[in-house]
Amino acid sequence: MDQSRTPLADAAAAYLADPSITPFTTPGHKRAPHLADDLLRLDLPLSSGADDLHMRSDVLGQAERLAAALWGADLCRFCGNGSTEGNQALALALGRPADRAIVSRSTHKSVLAGLVLSGLHPVWVRPDVDPQTGLPLALPPERVADALAATPDARGVFLVEPNFVGILSDLPRIAELAHAAGVPLIVDQAWGAHLGFHPDLPPHSIALGADGFVTSAHKTLAAFTQSAYLLARGERLDLARLDESFELLHTTSVSAALLASLDRARQIMAMRGEELLTETLRLAALVRERLADVEGLAIVDSDDPTKLALALPATGADGLEVEADLFAQGIRFELANRDTLVPLLTIGDTEAGVQKLCDALVASFAKRRGEPRSPGAASAVWDVDPETAMTPREAFFAARETVAAEAAGGRVAAEMVAPYPPGIPAIAPGEVVSQQLVDALREAAAGGTRLSYCADPKLATLQVVADRER
Repeated sequence: MDQSRTPLADAAAAYLADPSITPFTTPGHKRAPHLADDLLRLDLPLSSGADDLHMRSDVLGQAERLAAALWGADLCRFCGNGSTEGNQALALALGRPADRAIVSRSTHKSVLAGLVLSGLHPVWVRPDVDPQTGLPLALPPERVADALAATPDARGVFLVEPNFVGILSDLPRIAELAHAAGVPLIVDQAWGAHLGFHPDLPPHSIALGADGFVTSAHKTLAAFTQSAYLLARGERLDLARLDESFELLHTTSVSAALLASLDRARQIMAMRGEELLTETLRLAALVRERLADVEGLAIVDSDDPTKLALALPATGADGLEVEADLFAQGIRFELANRDTLVPLLTIGDTEAGVQKLCDALVASFAKRRGEPRSPGAASAVWDVDPETAMTPREAFFAARETVAAEAAGGRVAAEMVAPYPPGIPAIAPGEVVSQQLVDALREAAAGGTRLSYCADPKLATLQVVADRER
């Protein structure tokens, strides 16, 4: 297929440029001069906008088929609610309520939400954790093999690859194990949309043997925030069921602007991906060279050389104080907590921006240096060893009560608690609450870490399953 084409983006641009159009459709602002500013003037619908009311031009279908061809998939759907939408569709398509699936415990909260929606029963597998940095390592294939052997009725394996700090497990081996058991391998590749487009980067998940994956184009490619690709092969996944699951979750008021950005992002990577990533790799190497002399600072060894995860414990510096120093200079991080900083490097970065980042970091570390320490409470999310008492769906719908955090230990969680970013649940519905973990999360919150998806973000209280439901 001609990857230089952008059928959806071209149709959207033609609509926006046509002064003769008089819409009696949504959106309500109608791009009217007395209402629309520069932001609203970019807004248009898919139906009766980029395409006609009956979608006869199939511009979205054409764009999705181009993306499927680029990634070697049988199906591609453009997600308007990030990789969250794709993860949840895959969970719905994988099985029926009470079916079991092997799931990485370090996966994003959207997968947990997919388990609630689908009723799948997770059989958790955990990656290793680096004791020096407190950050996650790869998931050993042997743990997947053991889980599959112990769960002969499993409907699939659901992993997050690469993880938030760019480390990949042995996907070819895990795919081999899953396929030998007769089940698909599903991958949340949200943080790896750029993988597969440069010889110095790992291949994407389908090339490594996965049957389906989602990837967030807005994270590392040139697409609007909230946009992602869902890609799948049909040998082990029911593509009709997956498509039905996607449509169940997908809005009927589609933003053509958002989805058109996915069309453009695909074209950019198909035509210029290697060129752009060559520069990104050069800039990443520059950062590593500039920061190599900062005593105690560890830049995590990663399978994705564009990923920069800075581990601070051995510097003694508080990452939130460093973040504040750089925020005052206009520099923003993808993640910041006491122990870890992640400046996200992408095809959009420039040398001037990277030099500004390095100068600011070197100066802040010199100012904030302290006594070396062990990884603290903010790293607790990576080392969760859950005890499951109920499925996430059962716990979500169970009667609940609110208890003081000091009394939560041993109770079954009814809500999710996830330090954000990266949005990986430390406490998940249906799991027996560890008092030690609650105390660690409260310490992290007191130190400035944002706790999300729970009723009390300071974690003075926690919602648990009522005793009569246990």
